[in-house]
Parts: sequence; C-alpha cells; structure tokens
Amino acid sequence: MGIVYVNGEFVSTEEAKVSVYDRGLLYGDGVFEGIRAYNGRVFKLDEHIDRLYESAHSILIDIPLTKEEFKENLAETIRRNQLRDSYIRPIVTRGIKGLGIDPWDAMSPTVIIIADKINLYSSKMYEEGISAVCASTIRNNPNACNPQIKSLNYLNSALAKFEAYLAGADEALFLNPQGYVVEAAVDNLFIYTKEGVLITPPTYLGALRGITRDAVIAIARDKGIPVKEEPFTRHSLYNAVESFLTGTAAEIIPLVKVDGRVIGDGRPGKVTRDIMAAYRELTKTSGYPVY
Repeated sequence: MGIVYVNGEFVSTEEAKVSVYDRGLLYGDGVFEGIRAYNGRVFKLDEHIDRLYESAHSILIDIPLTKEEFKENLAETIRRNQLRDSYIRPIVTRGIKGLGIDPWDAMSPTVIIIADKINLYSSKMYEEGISAVCASTIRNNPNACNPQIKSLNYLNSALAKFEAYLAGADEALFLNPQGYVVEAAVDNLFIYTKEGVLITPPTYLGALRGITRDAVIAIARDKGIPVKEEPFTRHSLYNAVESFLTGTAAEIIPLVKVDGRVIGDGRPGKVTRDIMAAYRELTKTSGYPVY
C-alpha cells in the first residue's frame, strides 16, 4: 500500500480518488512530469517543476501551489512512502466539470503526486542494447498538440508503442510529417556519426526538450564531444556509428538495431557507454534532498 498526494491530502493508493467528471480523465486535459530520485535526492527537480508549470501555463491551467510548495509536497510524498530510489509522477488536471468540451468554467485544478518504483528495461538491455522500428504513426504536429507540452494525452505515443510491440521490437521511433526522425515514443534520440559528432533532433521538429536530453548534451560537451541539434532522416540513423535513447525513466539506453538495420557493430559503443557512466555519476552527486 502506497501513499499518494491528492489535492492537499496524503491518502493510501486504495483510498485515492478522482472524479469521473475530472477533465484529465474525460479529455486528457492536464499535464504531468516524470521525475527520478536517487539515494534520497530528487534529480533535476527545479528543471522538472519549471517544465510542469510551463506546460500548465501553455494550456491555461493555474497550478494552485507555488513551486516551492509543490517541491515540498513532492518530497513529502517520497518520505511517506519511505523511498530513496523512486520514480515520481506529478499530475495536474484542469479539474472537475460536467460533460462538454468547453474548458473555461471548470472547478479548481486537481493536483496529484505519485511516488513509486519503475523499471522500463532489463539490465541485459542496458548491456546489449535494444531494437526499434520507425512507426507509421507520425509525431503530433506542434501546431495541433505540441509535444513540448507534457499533456495527459499520450495516445500518439501509445499507438506507436503498439506498432513496436506488434513488430517484435523494443521501442518505436517517430517521424514528423516531413519524414525527419524526431524521437522515440517517450524518449529523446541521439546518434553518433562517423565524423565524431553527436546529433539529436531539434525540438522544433516535434521533439520534447527532455531534461535527460539536456544533461546528456552537457556531459558530451564537457567530454569535448561536438554536439549538434539538427534534422536527420532514417538514412543517417541507419548509418550511424552509435545511437541511444534518453529519458527520465529510461535514463540512457543503447539503440543497436532500427527497422532491421544494425547500428554500428550491433553493440553499445564507447561514446554511449562513457556517457552512461557519466550520467550515473551525476545522479549520485546532485539533486534536491528529501531527507
């Protein structure tokens, strides 16, 4: 039995309730974050909370807590679950309203914070890498449902993940309407080229500006690895020397096969392994103290 924060109260997971008229349930009308804590410290908490409030601002939700209040409630949720290593999911919906799409007269926002464990990939996958397929489901157009907003509507990603599952692959990659590779279903994507450059798709293509993505860019530059944010197609991905995905839950996972094409020599490369090691060290030495 876990403890969940719901609208100012800490309740058991069995007692936590959200109205069937909540717009987050009815329309995906809300925002969220995925955050990790390592050894009693919440990694990149300020960046995640800033992004949560930016997402809410973009869809005209006024979160009824200051950022400092939100951070303390998040830390308290971790403490009440007696966790040191955890995955935290803060959620903010527009709140409760009757049936109907009009959003402007909903009640006050619903705020939920969940702290639990998560394990997306096995240790073997981190050691040997994963496979992916480029989904026929394209990434949402930024002028329709902007992927920069971490909204509760993840049907786009769920459909792409189903394509990967049905194809026997571990992950799905999105293309945008112009055919450029954008990101994975829930992770950012990097390739390392024969020219010794680390490239990740720019956010204007439809990629989320990931917190882990930014951390990896900083790590690579500290190591003297040139980093570019520029568009590339499947051809560049297939012919990369190395490739990997980044995300809060996934951390850094090597990508060794896409659409049946082996990336590099089919094993996690040196650059990928070095960045993985540096990222693990970073998570051990920084973060918002919980205890």
